[in-house]
Parts: sequence; structure tokens; C-alpha cells
Amino acid sequence: MRPKCDGLLESSLYVENVAASAKFYERIFGFSMISDFGERGCAMEAGERRVLLLFKKGGSRNTSSPHDGDGELHIAFAIPGSELARWEAWLGENGIEIEEKQKWDLGGTSLYFRDPDRHLLEVASPGVWASY
Repeated sequence: MRPKCDGLLESSLYVENVAASAKFYERIFGFSMISDFGERGCAMEAGERRVLLLFKKGGSRNTSSPHDGDGELHIAFAIPGSELARWEAWLGENGIEIEEKQKWDLGGTSLYFRDPDRHLLEVASPGVWASY
């Protein structure tokens, strides 16, 4: 029998400037730093029991850590449907361009935009997936 899994705990993004990226995620999402790895990166609280790891691109090459990556990645963040208009306004107030607004067949809506490292971020209301 398969052992139990309680879902996704942490996700990683690889960034050029850890301090600038941490400030972006704090300002835009309200995430707070819970662990500082020095020049190598940091961990940010990204919701209840969820962690966003920000690692310096190439910062682990000379260490025993397996954390490193490159390229533009994608992460979606859950929002209440009632907050969609506030998110649209908030992103505009912060000079962040919404690349796409997608309405899904199940009733949810997603807003897509970029962070300073061009990672594709999404805020999504319920009704994007059958499970959400």
C-alpha cells in the first residue's frame, strides 16, 4: 500500500538577486522570510504550511547542495474568487503587467504576470481545476 502524502510543502525558484526577489515576494504577496541562507538564498513563508525557496542561480555549484536551476519557471498561488478584482488593481498599482487573464470552464479565473526574473506567476481563484 502506498504511504500517505500530505501534498506540496515547498517550491523553489532560481533568481539573480535573492534580496531583490525576497523584497518582491514580500511586497506583492506579503510572504515573510523564515530562513536566510546567506548569499545562497532564503526560505519564505508562502501560506499555511507552504514554503517558497529562493536560490541564487549558480549559488550552489561549489557546495554539496543539489539546489540549482535555470530558466523561466511557473508557480500558481491560490486566491479567493472575491479577491480577483483587488489583485488586478494591486498588480497595476505596483507597475506589474498582467500578461493574460484566463477564465476557465469550471468557473475560475487566472491572472498571469512575471516576477523580476521572468518566472511566470499566476494567481488563481477556485474553479481552475476539478480539485480546486
